[in-house]
Amino acid sequence: MLKEFQEFVARGNVMDLAVGVIIGGAFGLIVTSLVDDIIMPIVGAIFGGLDFSNYFVALAPEVTATTLEAAREQGAVLAYGSFLTVLLNFLILAWIIFLMVRAVNNLRRRVVQEKTEAPTEPPAPPADVKLLTEIRDLLATRPGAA
Repeated sequence: MLKEFQEFVARGNVMDLAVGVIIGGAFGLIVTSLVDDIIMPIVGAIFGGLDFSNYFVALAPEVTATTLEAAREQGAVLAYGSFLTVLLNFLILAWIIFLMVRAVNNLRRRVVQEKTEAPTEPPAPPADVKLLTEIRDLLATRPGAA
């Protein structure tokens, strides 16, 4: 069983997947920062100081706090503002991945198209064959050649 596990881990696909997961996690952090630190403040400024992070609905009557963190300490809350922020993170990440996949697909199409449009001229004959062909042609043009 240990040998099978070593074979599984040694496959290139497993390492590619591991690298993809690590890069994806780091990329997710970048997108989260982009949304939290750049996009949401701009959206908040456009909509008059709107801050999605503190949008919640109290599910318990004892919740009287005005911030999400304090409200969570008082009781159950439905934090739909946090959900909106995460949803926006997802949409931005999905859009970026779409653009990346689209770019790779366009590149692949271009490479395939260049291969199919390449001239299909036969390769030039070797030098000795070319020389023999020229000799044959010269002999054929001599008077009395049959």
